Amino acid sequence: MADEHVEPEVEEELEEVPQLDPETAARRSAAMSFIRKWGDPVLKSRATPVDRFDDTLRQQVQRMAGIMGDAIGVGLAAPQLGISQRLLVYRIGSDAPLITLVNPELEWKSEQDLETLEEGCLSIPSVAVDVERPVHVRVRAHDEHGDERLVEASGLEARVIQHEMDHLDGVLMLDRASREDRKEALRALREQEQADRAA
Repeated sequence: MADEHVEPEVEEELEEVPQLDPETAARRSAAMSFIRKWGDPVLKSRATPVDRFDDTLRQQVQRMAGIMGDAIGVGLAAPQLGISQRLLVYRIGSDAPLITLVNPELEWKSEQDLETLEEGCLSIPSVAVDVERPVHVRVRAHDEHGDERLVEASGLEARVIQHEMDHLDGVLMLDRASREDRKEALRALREQEQADRAA
């Protein structure tokens, strides 16, 4: 998920390199090259459960954290790197700890307390859509060492968790957007693809 802590219209502005210093812009560009983009079949597939909690998994978590940070994101799911694993990482705020959720299961969500906010996605750069989600969630998962983890989250943290868990099921934010927003986003994506081909 794209970082929502940047000032208004975050998702569009993140693509405008001039607001980033050259080193940050170069790191972001390099990180974004690892992230699978809209149209890649892995983003529409259900990921497989993690069954080994070993050094390889822990190295994968560190790699994901690094790519997410350099890409200026707040969350990243393994399928976004082309890896079919039920694994996600997120960090709410630059000083916050990195949270790893392996094989997460949504135990509870607030059915009545819903909120619609604009979301962005590292796999769908330059696009932002309004998505309605529960404000509060409770998720049971494991950390990268195999220890059980129970997360009770609200607000932005709950939204990021739900966004990234959607990736594990092959669901993108466009699938949860209104028909109007989806049409507008798809048009913008097609225009961007044409511009990229022409460049």
